Amino acid sequence: MLGSISRSLLNFRGPLIQRLRDRGHNVIAGTALDENSKEVTERLKSWGVEYHTVDIARGGTNPLADIRTRLAIQGLLRETRPDILLAYTAKPVIYGGMAAQGVAGVRFFPMITGLGYAFTPAAGAKRRFLRFLLTQLYRRSLRGAERVIFQNPDDQAMFTELGLLPDPGRAARVHGSGVDCEAFPPSALPEAPVFLMLARLVADKGVREYVEAARRVRAVYPDARFRLAGGLDPNPASVSQAELDAWVAEGVIDYLGSVHPVQPELAGCKYYVLPSFYREGTPRSVLEAMATGRPIITTDAPGCRETVEYGVNGLLVPPRDPDALASAMLELLSAPQESVQSMADESLRMARERFDVHRVNNEILEIFGL
Repeated sequence: MLGSISRSLLNFRGPLIQRLRDRGHNVIAGTALDENSKEVTERLKSWGVEYHTVDIARGGTNPLADIRTRLAIQGLLRETRPDILLAYTAKPVIYGGMAAQGVAGVRFFPMITGLGYAFTPAAGAKRRFLRFLLTQLYRRSLRGAERVIFQNPDDQAMFTELGLLPDPGRAARVHGSGVDCEAFPPSALPEAPVFLMLARLVADKGVREYVEAARRVRAVYPDARFRLAGGLDPNPASVSQAELDAWVAEGVIDYLGSVHPVQPELAGCKYYVLPSFYREGTPRSVLEAMATGRPIITTDAPGCRETVEYGVNGLLVPPRDPDALASAMLELLSAPQESVQSMADESLRMARERFDVHRVNNEILEIFGL
């Protein structure tokens, strides 16, 4: 199991790892070395899982760094000789797929967990170049894939349209990474009109749209609170520290910083908002808010739209549209309490029936043939 960030093995793949171990399979995990690798090593060791750090350059397009990444992954595969390689996020998928083609007996299953910055519709030569480059790399990587696992139909349609799949019949789809409904139990809606957004502070997550909508809503409902949690990011589209400081000084948002665990913040909000246009897979924070029993406002964009049935468990708004976002917030604020509670109940039902992590893991095991 190969990813970019060590903590993702616990937060996103932990239940799958434990399920595989419970069924008697040996699991080996690898990610780039980061500040959480020591903690992750100890947790995985307690589960009987072998963990390796791999030279994966998370950002940038340095060809020498990417060659080192491919060789490092190939070395790990030759050392451990796995039967199956599950890779997720862009560089593990791309260079894991290339590496697996050079190691006999490895069945390669890439999981496309969103397409991110390069595939977000936006002007600019840099994004166009990155998209072109990634398209060529994905096409080469996926040649040897036994199945390609998608988390939403939009990404699957794009890969099919671009001819990136060796055979469209090898595509499979699951309901995101799933959410552990036991770890995110439902809680009663508070009376206070509190909105919450959890995200890395990059523009494509809709952070600026959230702040601008909050500014407009507070002009009508001055008691409404808008909480924002998440860290600044090295991504080229990141919000700046100065910009964040200005929002806090203005009083338009309550900035919580990087929050862990997130359950108390979800329990403290009445409405959850993610105005992303980032090409999400299926946004995990929305699933966690649904499991907590919260009405959702998110965008009618790939990945995000899969989480909301309009008017049933929340509202969908166009991407990059703070006017529409503010209107949706005002609609929920003025809705009868029974309507808001009904949306909260429907979010919980959908989380349990469609996105529960154990259901998703059963889908993945079937794809593996395990």
